[in-house]
Amino acid sequence: MAHPVTITVELPDGSVEELTAPAGSVLRDALLDAGLSPHGRYARRLNCGGNGLCATCGVRLAEPSDPDHWHDDLAERFGYPRLSCQIRVRAGMRVRLLDKRLWGSRDPDAASRGEQE
Repeated sequence: MAHPVTITVELPDGSVEELTAPAGSVLRDALLDAGLSPHGRYARRLNCGGNGLCATCGVRLAEPSDPDHWHDDLAERFGYPRLSCQIRVRAGMRVRLLDKRLWGSRDPDAASRGEQE
């Protein structure tokens, strides 16, 4: 079994929680196991179950890893949230859950930071 690591989670209301999960586990699963949903209000019941198809489990990462999934590659390029179902937990990870009244939550400053091509 992988060793446990601590993940810092910034909630939409500005509060911060820390949770522990096995290194290498799926971020979406770790969040759900801790009672923190990466999904918006409606997608909590209707989502793809972590298969990388519905794009409802998007989160922001303080230090994103290289994308492994086609959606995350595009999200990184255009400033959209990364799919928590396609991210593996690692030590020192800081995640921001989003207020998902609208899908997407594009980061308009991504281009100025060189994140858009």
